[in-house]
Amino acid sequence: MISKKIPKERRVILKNADNPSYSNKITCYIKEGGYDVLKKSIKKKPEEIGEEVLKSGVRGRGGAGFPTGMKWKFLDRKSGKPIYLICNADESEPGTFKDRQIIHKDPHQLIEGMMISAYAIQAKQAFIYIRAEFFEGAKILNRAIAEAKAKGFCGENILGSGYSCDLVVHRGAGAYICGEETGLIESLEGKRPNPRIKPPYFPAVLGLYQCPTIVNNVETLCNVKHIMEMGGETFSKIGKPNNTGTRIWCVSGQVKNPGYFEFECGALTLGEMIYDVCGGLLPGRTLQAVIPGGSSAKILRADERFKGTHKDGTDFDWGIEDIPLDFDGPMAAGTMSGSGGIVVMDDTVDMVEAMANINAFYAHESCGQCTPCREGSLWMKKISSRMCSGDAREEDADLLLSVANQIEGRTICAFGEAAAWPTQSFVKKFRKDFLKKAKTQKRKKDSLQLI
Repeated sequence: MISKKIPKERRVILKNADNPSYSNKITCYIKEGGYDVLKKSIKKKPEEIGEEVLKSGVRGRGGAGFPTGMKWKFLDRKSGKPIYLICNADESEPGTFKDRQIIHKDPHQLIEGMMISAYAIQAKQAFIYIRAEFFEGAKILNRAIAEAKAKGFCGENILGSGYSCDLVVHRGAGAYICGEETGLIESLEGKRPNPRIKPPYFPAVLGLYQCPTIVNNVETLCNVKHIMEMGGETFSKIGKPNNTGTRIWCVSGQVKNPGYFEFECGALTLGEMIYDVCGGLLPGRTLQAVIPGGSSAKILRADERFKGTHKDGTDFDWGIEDIPLDFDGPMAAGTMSGSGGIVVMDDTVDMVEAMANINAFYAHESCGQCTPCREGSLWMKKISSRMCSGDAREEDADLLLSVANQIEGRTICAFGEAAAWPTQSFVKKFRKDFLKKAKTQKRKKDSLQLI
């Protein structure tokens, strides 16, 4: 593949992440100008911070991509109830590992972003909900919070402003469903993490303890610090319209140089990420498919073409390698950028086995509250597991598609779609692989019966 000269990484959030002379201690963070933005922000009116975030156009980095400033606008400030801020650090989407880097390598950046955000919404209590497996990350955060409290950046009377906000790290119990904000809230309340029905349980109105609550992702909250540092107007000029700021992408699979990378939104294409940034595929391999936004995103075939019209009226005609890496590009291609987890699959990957692996994950992680999801995810796992264990049938492709279609749109939360979309896209785009596996296994059985 011959591509144009690609832009360099623009490391804003990951600026110090891989600097060998930088540590995650507060002394190092302050030396680099840490908490200076909090000092300035806390002298402003809370609503001024909210306006800057709205002006910046920053969208949530956890998966849904909803505008952060708009989310804050929905907050019910007139209820008289306490307001809560929750950082969703339950990073459990397969293929995604960006938030962990921030927590391990620059925890004070997250704390500063959270304290600015908490002040903006006037929350007196904030939580970092971290997945159970991030044991070391929880230790790092607890130590960093203690350091911040000792310096007056967190806790009582922050920087002598009269504003107080306590910050607590809460470890989850290892449930993927807690990535869904209302499931997370239920878990934080000490209950089984069954997502709530929306409406009426929109967290901004009825969240934690039935009080107004904002739930934002780790990367999103870190962005708040940088928005306030450079101003919302300036931040909005980074990236593209409706896709502002930088984005951290996680690349795994069969590429020479997997890892995490931070670029301006839309600065490069999927092909440039795979071939230029990650060095291309392993020797002698060809590209077969890509999952662009974590395992719940619909898979893309290497030979697909995508045609359509942008919102501004311009037409596009893309191959998979031409898809811009922002929020809107993958959506125009019928999938999503999700949590930024790009999984590359070459021609050595058995697509039926890859789908079976994903199905096993979602069957295990379903909370079981909704019958279509509870039963359907388990049936998809059973069917795909049977196909991989030597008993595939030609009708299995249609059966899997039927089950997935009966899950989509019939559940309380988006987990139903997360479980259904991979199966739908794998079956539709790789049907020949499913039929070939069934025919190959049938021939083997027939030949054994003749012996």
